[in-house]
Amino acid sequence: MNAAKKPKQLGFWSIYLLGINGVIGSGAFLLPQTIYQYMDLMSIVVLIAAAITVSLIALCYADLASRFSGAGAAWLYSYHAFGPFVGYELGIFVWFLGCCTVAAETVALFTTLQAFIPAFNNTQIRVWSCIGLVVVFGIINIFGRTLVKWVDNISSGAKIAVIILFIVVAAFFMHGANFHPVMPVAAGKSIGAFSSHFGNAFSVVFYMFTGFSFIPIAASQMVDPEKNIPRVLIGVMITVTILYGLMMLFAIGVLGASMVNYSLPIAVAFRKAVGTWGYVVVIIGMLMSIFGVGFATSFNTPALMASLSNEHAMLPKFFGKMNRFEAPWVSVIITTVVSCFLVTQSYLFLVGMIVFASFVQYVPSILAVMKFKHDKKFPNHGFKLGGGYTIPIIALLIAFYMVFQFTLKTIILGACVAGAAAILFVFLDDRKMIKGFSLEEIKRNIEIKREAELGRREKRIEKKEAALQAKLASAPSGKDTKPGSSTQAPAAK
Repeated sequence: MNAAKKPKQLGFWSIYLLGINGVIGSGAFLLPQTIYQYMDLMSIVVLIAAAITVSLIALCYADLASRFSGAGAAWLYSYHAFGPFVGYELGIFVWFLGCCTVAAETVALFTTLQAFIPAFNNTQIRVWSCIGLVVVFGIINIFGRTLVKWVDNISSGAKIAVIILFIVVAAFFMHGANFHPVMPVAAGKSIGAFSSHFGNAFSVVFYMFTGFSFIPIAASQMVDPEKNIPRVLIGVMITVTILYGLMMLFAIGVLGASMVNYSLPIAVAFRKAVGTWGYVVVIIGMLMSIFGVGFATSFNTPALMASLSNEHAMLPKFFGKMNRFEAPWVSVIITTVVSCFLVTQSYLFLVGMIVFASFVQYVPSILAVMKFKHDKKFPNHGFKLGGGYTIPIIALLIAFYMVFQFTLKTIILGACVAGAAAILFVFLDDRKMIKGFSLEEIKRNIEIKREAELGRREKRIEKKEAALQAKLASAPSGKDTKPGSSTQAPAAK
């Protein structure tokens, strides 16, 4: 009976599409104006540079994903590499990153609606509308998960369809004269000026790729995650880089220097190409996409907090309390309150906070790769990052480069989150942390994880043994086959 109730696991293509949806968000439609403002046509170079650098970090995640099949991603890797405190801090930051994403997508939604409803140009009306929508998300999540998959699938389809339609159509409406100037005059005055413009554009583009780190979080719900997640990470980064590059290039080709005047450049470029209907199509696709990402994240974020409590005993059991709809109502309320506070901030500030929270994840994860390569404690299964320590070191340098792009306000808020989490950890020592969990529950959770990991390893060994047996059985009997070789090989294995 238990086997019949077991949910269907996600295969490669399902994970791939979820990855595409997780990476491509509101930034694809709202940020091209900001990027172009800093670097003009050189924005394409910045985008490619950011894609390469983020891909190096993604390769580190791919290496780690091939070592672990459990859910959790960054905090799970850091937990095994550096102990409970680092894992706990990373878990809190992953949750906070989810809150920032909910807030950013909500603000982006009402920023887009300004084009149709002038009332949202009023700051107070816009902020209270954002708070109202976040509260609605929270209320829906308290009553369960029925709508989440449906909304997520529709938003994913709308997003991909709009992007592909824009790329295909806009390709026929570009003008060569629009590809000038190549770089702002102010950026070419000195090395310092160029570095400032490049850095500002780079940090914005960097945000557009950060969603890849969410892919391994639900590893336990995936088929053969050690092999599929690394392949998905690489495939998603390549696909998203191509789509972003073409969107940016074609938008510049259609709008030229006037791109800096439009807060919705993709929609405006499509309107200039095909008329008003193109503008309306892009706006509708944007709204569906942004709403879907915000809604899905508002569901997944409290679920992460609940799992830190119920499955890993890293938070008191109170945080994982479920209602009769199987929704973690305490975590939903906490997530909703924090997200409501964050929507009072600007979209670009929230983008900076997401990049900062991502940076906090990346550094320990990259260091974890180096540690596991050194002590060989958790072996790879499938994908293995080559080149020794070269890629992790380069990825680490890139991550630290981002420190110089953060504003003081971003650093202070991030430090407050880390400090509050650390204080909570100090007061919640091992005895308090597990309060509410019976000894049997704790032991059972540990045993379940251990047995699941051993079971997966045994299956891999059995597959290899079966393949070896089949190969030996199909070999010609008279071809240098010594008596007893067919039994010796499995025994050696």
